[in-house]
Amino acid sequence: MPGGDHDHHADAHHSMSVDAARSWYVLARLVDYLGIALFLGGSSFVALLWPAGSAVRATRRVITTGWLLGATGAVATLVLEGVWAGAGPIGLPLVTQVLATDFGRVWLAIALLWLLAGVVLADLLQRKELAARSVAWRTGALAVGLGLLRAVGLTGHTSDAGTALVEIADLVHLLGMALWIGGLAVLLFGVLPRAQGPRSWPRVVPAATHDSRWSASARSWWPALVLAWQTLGSVDALLHTDYGRILLVKIGVLAVVLAAAQASKSWVGRRLDFAVVLRGDARTVRPFVYSVTAETVLVVFVLLAASFLVTASPGR
Repeated sequence: MPGGDHDHHADAHHSMSVDAARSWYVLARLVDYLGIALFLGGSSFVALLWPAGSAVRATRRVITTGWLLGATGAVATLVLEGVWAGAGPIGLPLVTQVLATDFGRVWLAIALLWLLAGVVLADLLQRKELAARSVAWRTGALAVGLGLLRAVGLTGHTSDAGTALVEIADLVHLLGMALWIGGLAVLLFGVLPRAQGPRSWPRVVPAATHDSRWSASARSWWPALVLAWQTLGSVDALLHTDYGRILLVKIGVLAVVLAAAQASKSWVGRRLDFAVVLRGDARTVRPFVYSVTAETVLVVFVLLAASFLVTASPGR
C-alpha cells in the first residue's frame, strides 16, 4: 500500500539519520578525549618535566589545540546525543531537552570546566615558564584536569557500577591516557624538532621515557580493560558482542603501542648520549622519532576504540 511504503521510507530515513548521528557522536567523543589528552597531558608535561618548554611555541600550540578540541567535542557531544536519541533536529529545543537529563547536565558541567580550563590556558600563554613553575597555576590546572576526568568518567559504562573502586580505577585510567598521549605530543612536536633540542634532550627525554611518573602511565590503561572485562562477564560476550570485539581491537592496538614504547625506551638507553654528542644528527635520531610517531598515531586508534566502546552496549 502507498501509505505503508511511505511509512517504510520514513522509518528508513529516520534510521539513517540516527546512524549518522551515532557516527558523528563517536567522532565528537574522540575529539573530546583527544582534547583532554593534549591539554591535560601537555600541561602536566611542562609542569612536571619541562617548565622551560612553556616558552616553546610548538608546545603551547599542543596545549591550545587540546583546549580547542576538548571544548568543541564537549559542545558537539551535548547536541549530538539528542539527535542520536531521536529528540529532534538540532536547535534550542533539542539542547533544552538534553539538558533536562542527567547525561546533559554532566556534559554541561564538562563544557563549563572547559571554560575554566581556558583561564588556565590564558595564564600559561601570558606568563609561560613563570606560570608553569608557580604553585597557583599547577593547582588550578590540576583541579580543572581532575574535574574533567571525573566528569567524563560519569559518561561511560563504568559509572553504572556505582562503586568507589570502579570509579577510582576509571579515573586512574583516564589520567594515564592523558599523561601518555599529551606527553607524546609535546615530545614529538615540542622537544624533538627544536634546533637547540640536543641541549634539552638529556634532561627531558629520559624523564619522559623512564620517569615513574610517566612510564607508569602506560600501565594505568589496564585497570579500565579489567573493568571492561568485568562489564562483559564472560568469554562468550567478549567474542560475540560488538562491545567485546571492540575491546579486543583496543587491547590488540594497545599491545602494539606498548611495543613501540619499549622500542623508544630502548633507544634512549642505548643511543641518547651518542645523539647528543652528534648534536641531534638526523640519521641517529630518526629511529626514535619514528617510534614516537608510531606510538602517537596508534594511541589515537586506541582513543577511537574507546569512543566506540562508550556507545556500544555490553550486552549486544
